Amino acid sequence: MTVIKDTLLQLLFALMPSVVYSIYYRNLTVNYSRSFIIVICSLCLILSMTFASSVQAGLIFDIRYVIMFFGILFGGLTTGWILLVEFLIYRLYIGGSGVIDAIIILVITFPLSVMLASVYQRTRHRLWIVFTAGISFSVIPLTVLYITKPDYIMNQLLFNILAIPVQNSLGIWLLITLFNKSVTDKELSLRYVQNEKAEAVNHVAASLAHEVRNPLTTVLGFLQLMKSGTFSPEKTNRFLEISMEEIRRTEQILSDYLSISKPAASIRQRLELISQMQAVVEVMTSYANMNNVALRIRCPQTPIFISGSTAELKQLLVNFIKNAIEASKDVTKGTVEISIREEPPHVVIQIEDNGIGMTEEQLNRLGSIYYSTKMNGTGLGLTFSYQAIRAMNGSVSVSSEPLSGTTFVIRLPIAGG
Repeated sequence: MTVIKDTLLQLLFALMPSVVYSIYYRNLTVNYSRSFIIVICSLCLILSMTFASSVQAGLIFDIRYVIMFFGILFGGLTTGWILLVEFLIYRLYIGGSGVIDAIIILVITFPLSVMLASVYQRTRHRLWIVFTAGISFSVIPLTVLYITKPDYIMNQLLFNILAIPVQNSLGIWLLITLFNKSVTDKELSLRYVQNEKAEAVNHVAASLAHEVRNPLTTVLGFLQLMKSGTFSPEKTNRFLEISMEEIRRTEQILSDYLSISKPAASIRQRLELISQMQAVVEVMTSYANMNNVALRIRCPQTPIFISGSTAELKQLLVNFIKNAIEASKDVTKGTVEISIREEPPHVVIQIEDNGIGMTEEQLNRLGSIYYSTKMNGTGLGLTFSYQAIRAMNGSVSVSSEPLSGTTFVIRLPIAGG
């Protein structure tokens, strides 16, 4: 029973590098280093020699050869030399009748470990190398001891032909297999994180281009109108004011993206919804005209106040209206109708188009990050809009059928006086 317990303890020491690696590197963004291999192998070597298996005083059996082969394999030859010096010092300190035998065995197994590690790195049949190492580290010690101490081998035959091969062969197979699996999983995880970062950058770049293109398209439209010179000075000044407002909105969008890594809470204030909506419609009318879409609005004459951010409100309204215009540009007599009505304690904004519509699957995914029904869309426009509405304690619903248009209904709380 003692032999079984000691053998299991040695197998536990053999598994320590894999276990510690899995725990220590779990949340780190780097893979193992040579320093880690040196430290963990040194610790395992000391522990395995301290609590070694023994059935005769002076002769100890541990997983030193497994640890050294592992250290050379994953830490390089430098790690092997460090472990070799550590073993010699500690084995001389422990002493006993088996010191000379241990040194002889190490003189044979150390170069063999270096050679097998080199072959392991170059071959595809790595399992055979592990198998060869396990058998070699079991046979060599027994052969040396049979030559120097034949009586001991014969008197403890069962221990030597069972316990030693089990802890060496099984130990080296478990350690290298599990460690390789952990390292491979970590590499895949790191690669996935890198790919995710690159994909996120691509999406942010595409989204930024999408958001900035809206106001720039508006400015370009008004500049083309002013270039014609057919408008009165008052009208031209109004076009200039709208263009400057859109440029300021572009600057705000860029500022928001630059601060995306440390977002600040939006400043909420009391807003008059009707005037904000009319300003957005005035801006989007030129875009609707460019796409041969009629843009109409129906709203109460009395002011309606809500609580929110002016920039966010304008941006989300632009996103919804622009999407409705683009959905209607390829149909005959494309139309987008916007209506505002009070349903206390909420105000309801309805944006309805007679465009291409959406399927049920598209409706279910609408608002999800990076999902878009448009070929070149990113989906971030609606994602932002949905989040902004929720931030204002509002809600949004949508109904649509293919070729029958789409209706968005936005509900926002009415602000108190």
